[in-house]
Amino acid sequence: MKLSLDGGDPQDTVDARLGVRLAELRAERGWSLGELAERSGVSRSTLSRAEHAEISPTASLLNRLCHVYGRTMSQLLSEVEAEPALLVRAAEQPVWEDRSSGFVRRSVSPPHAGLRAEVVEGRLTAGADIAYDRPPVPGLEQHIWVLEGALDVTVQETEHHLDAGDCLRMRVWGSTRFRCAGPGAVRYVLAVVLP
Repeated sequence: MKLSLDGGDPQDTVDARLGVRLAELRAERGWSLGELAERSGVSRSTLSRAEHAEISPTASLLNRLCHVYGRTMSQLLSEVEAEPALLVRAAEQPVWEDRSSGFVRRSVSPPHAGLRAEVVEGRLTAGADIAYDRPPVPGLEQHIWVLEGALDVTVQETEHHLDAGDCLRMRVWGSTRFRCAGPGAVRYVLAVVLP
């Protein structure tokens, strides 16, 4: 994963701040690494390495931690950046990349105090396949609008094929999967609304 929020070297800044925030969230609850490992299904060593910025967490790892902490991924990422502005210029929109899965996520309208919705642009390379075993927040409302390419979205056990222009609306209670079968990449808008 690569986070880029300020144009500098993302490994020296955002990963370190993310690690500190993850450690703070665990400490706020009074949990040991072992307790967090039990709750999240992530090994103690991986959690420790993420908190110390020795590794860059994957989308799947962050999703598991967001579920345990009752946050969306955007909320967690916004907690490690400066106070968000009302106007978010294209050049200032945080971009997060999970190279291992071929997923690039641009936070077009990041979470903001007092607002329940956010807008994300997602890009998946051909063959990319991301599975989430649970939502970060149960009952999360999502609207997925495909701009270019095609996207297969599985919500619990029901698969939906979306072509350019199609929109899938849902509340997420269980597992989801986003897959770009190809032949080209897919670009989509994800609107997320907290319950």
